[in-house]
Amino acid sequence: MPLRLFNMLTRKKEVFKPARGKTARFYACGPTVYDYVHIGNLRTFIFEDVLHRALALNGYKVKMVMNITDIDDKTIRGAKKAGKALKEFTDFYAKEFFKDIKKLNILPAAKYPRATRHFGEMKKIIRILLKKKYAYETGDGIYFDISRFKKYGRLSGLKKRELKIGARIQADEYSKDEPSDFALWKKKGPPAGGRPGWHLECSAMSIKYLGLPIDVHAGGVDLIFPHHENEIAQSEAAFGKKFARFFVEGEHLKVEGKKMSKSLGNLLTFRDLERKGFDPLDFRYLTLTAHYRSPLSFSWKSLEAAQRARRNLMSRSNADGRGLEKFQDKFLSRLNDDLDTPGALALLHQTSGRGPLLFSDLVFGLGLAHPPRAPKIPAEIKKLLGRREEARAKKNWSGADKIREEIRKLGFSIEDSPAGPKVKHTLS
Repeated sequence: MPLRLFNMLTRKKEVFKPARGKTARFYACGPTVYDYVHIGNLRTFIFEDVLHRALALNGYKVKMVMNITDIDDKTIRGAKKAGKALKEFTDFYAKEFFKDIKKLNILPAAKYPRATRHFGEMKKIIRILLKKKYAYETGDGIYFDISRFKKYGRLSGLKKRELKIGARIQADEYSKDEPSDFALWKKKGPPAGGRPGWHLECSAMSIKYLGLPIDVHAGGVDLIFPHHENEIAQSEAAFGKKFARFFVEGEHLKVEGKKMSKSLGNLLTFRDLERKGFDPLDFRYLTLTAHYRSPLSFSWKSLEAAQRARRNLMSRSNADGRGLEKFQDKFLSRLNDDLDTPGALALLHQTSGRGPLLFSDLVFGLGLAHPPRAPKIPAEIKKLLGRREEARAKKNWSGADKIREEIRKLGFSIEDSPAGPKVKHTLS
């Protein structure tokens, strides 16, 4: 069965085949490096990695480019608030991003271009758009005229009557309620001489490294409008060619059914997961249990279940290698049906043998080749354990019991013995 992907441009599953030879040119929207990436971002990066691996498993040479947005409204605001130079501020969070994706077994892209290093390419596109009358200049910037691009709204489903002709918007992010002429270049504010609009950054970098058309453009559903819509408009208006053949968009992750936000206090990063003793690959497993086009509701209970299931698979790593041929065909039929990872995972759990385990892990990336090791005891738990021992030494039994309860809530149990307390994860 050939690889079929749901193309947001056509709203249907289509057989994927590269436009040029056997190389799949793949552009993925990367992080805006103004903070640690949260687990919702990471779900998107995992889905993009599964797509990368699926393309490779189907025999394609994959040329993947993922941008790093190191200049936009958020990064400038964040650097100013932190009292740091923009480069110092964004370099720190870019390094943290690369640490996170390494822990997740995400395959490296061929290129990670940074927006601040591609102003020349962006200005070139602006000059073309001005010459073709798709753009115009005002006192505060240069804007794309959405009324001139007749296909505007095709990706996001906007109707022509919904467009606010003549209205302008400077913000990088805005809702479908205000589809207006968007900024290609902003004259005001840092750095001196102005800066590009966010949408232009991705067009310039993807076209430079992949050419036109891009075979697959991937990201989260929150980027469909305005980001991906605006990328299409400015790229196709400038060069008169199709920008991307497939738009593949991943759904949101929610925490306990609610959207993540700082105000709700549920904006989680890897640091929160590791503090409770979870392996990043437990989270990777959890994301695979939901189809990438379905919302995923994160909870600590669901992560515990994912940890148990992953460890169960790892415990089979020493089994024999029989049954691989039949498994391969069934596995690929599920994977190639628009990346049906829940179906492929279910198949793996129904199959015995080391061969299927290793073959499936070419896509799953769950580190299934080795038996499970006891989860590491986080530093926070070790500190609590030390405090409990101090309380016990002072015969402060109620204080020791309170600390035991704190430790239990973090997912660990204590067994007192003559040799000292033994602490273990409740799932180990």
